Parts: sequence; C-alpha cells; structure tokens
Amino acid sequence: MSDDSRAVRRTGIGMMVLFWVLLLLLAGWWFRGVEQQRRHPNTELASIVAAEQTPVTLVRNVDGHFVAPGEIDGHGVRFLIDTGATYVSLSRSLADALGLSRGQEVTFATANGRVKGRLTTLDSVRLGGLMARQVPGSIHAGIDDDVVLLGMSFLGRFDIQIRGDQMILGLPDR
Repeated sequence: MSDDSRAVRRTGIGMMVLFWVLLLLLAGWWFRGVEQQRRHPNTELASIVAAEQTPVTLVRNVDGHFVAPGEIDGHGVRFLIDTGATYVSLSRSLADALGLSRGQEVTFATANGRVKGRLTTLDSVRLGGLMARQVPGSIHAGIDDDVVLLGMSFLGRFDIQIRGDQMILGLPDR
C-alpha cells in the first residue's frame, strides 16, 4: 500500500469517527430535550402574560405530577400543584429571598410528618393567565428551595377539572 493510499485511508477513518461522534452528540442533545419536555411539560406558561384571567391547561409530567412555572410577588418560581395542601407553601430560604414577612408560628401536618413553620400572606400569585392577590401562605422546612407547593389557598379560587393527564384551571362559574 502506498503512502497516498494510507493517507486517504486514515482520512476516511477519521471522517467516519468524526461522523459517529457528532451523531452521538446530536442524539444525546435531542434525547435530553425530550426528557426535559417530559419532566417539565408546562414550561410555556412562563411566557404567558395576560391582562385578564384566562384558563390554564396543565399536563402531567413523566412522574405523574402537575408542575409549572409561575410567580410569587413578581418573582419566578416553579410550582408543584398540590390539591391536598392548604396553603401555598415555600421554603424558609425562598421566603427570605422574596422578603416575606413571617406571621404566627404554627405546626403543619405534612406528608413527611409534623413541622413547625410560620404563616404569611403573598401579595400576588400567578400561574399562567390566572392571578390572585392576598393569598395565604406558609413558610417551613421540609420543602425544596426550588419548589413551591401550590395549595388550595390559591387553587380554591378557581374551578379545577382533572381529566386524564390534564388539569384545567379557570374562573369559577357564577
């Protein structure tokens, strides 16, 4: 085999290796996007800015939960919708970051047992096109810093319909 043939062969092998590496990188990038969409199917809610109350449709994530971006007092948060929670509940560190005042100390019965915490009032809570003012909330340990439980102190102001993998929140019929 001549030197020219070896050089062409090495170039061909190099190109083939480069092709497979790029293909694997693209496949990994694509699958990561698919997995992100499965974990956070409601991310488009973060871009909704509505002047009036508009219904919100949520889709369950791969874990079976309704998770969506929202706002507390104008600050972006990630909500875990929890119809079994009485209040909109957040961690102490997030409450500090939001500058929330702490009210009466109370004991909460949570899925992880009893915890002490404080009551608070949230000036505004927004989920997509739905907003409520003066929402009772709770601050306590046992909640991840990056998740806020969106409980009935907010959800109870709206109609809730759950059908299969969708939850629809809207203004109550009057």
